[in-house]
Amino acid sequence: MTTGARRDPLLGYNFQVSLMQSGNALGNALGAVTLSAVTLTPVAGFSECSGLEGTLEVQDHMEGGRNGGVLHFPTRLKWSNLMLKRGIGRGDDLRAWFEGFARGTGRRRDGVVTLRNERQEPHTVWGFRRGLPVKYNGPTLNATQSTVAVETLEIAHEGLFLVPGAAPLAQAARAALDLFR
Repeated sequence: MTTGARRDPLLGYNFQVSLMQSGNALGNALGAVTLSAVTLTPVAGFSECSGLEGTLEVQDHMEGGRNGGVLHFPTRLKWSNLMLKRGIGRGDDLRAWFEGFARGTGRRRDGVVTLRNERQEPHTVWGFRRGLPVKYNGPTLNATQSTVAVETLEIAHEGLFLVPGAAPLAQAARAALDLFR
């Protein structure tokens, strides 16, 4: 690192979300995500993505004779639902995905949430498996305000993981493109 070089934190607005049918690259193996999975075309532009979290549940054990504390043992990992918000546009793909489950035709989807650096390259990539749309909220409409109509989709899933090596993948993709220029 050169003297005076800055390492600013990444900005939280620079992200994209991509979805694919479950059972593809993300559904089968944690580390076997290909470059194409990281650079998928985003399903939609979102203004907000939250819920990239998990909680390790513990069981407390009060051991006899040990009055100075309680022992904690890990039991299971619980994943938070992803919340995606976007302004309503022309497409209705997210609402249709949600309604597909009401009709009995819905299919789970795997996905990636990609945080990008200032050069629009993937920096940190979270993958999730077997996403299931569990709640859809249409916009709040109010004739006295001039705000954007926002829809929200909540997705339950069966596991969240970091995709290893996202930044090196971006560098390799850029180098490969430079070879063809």
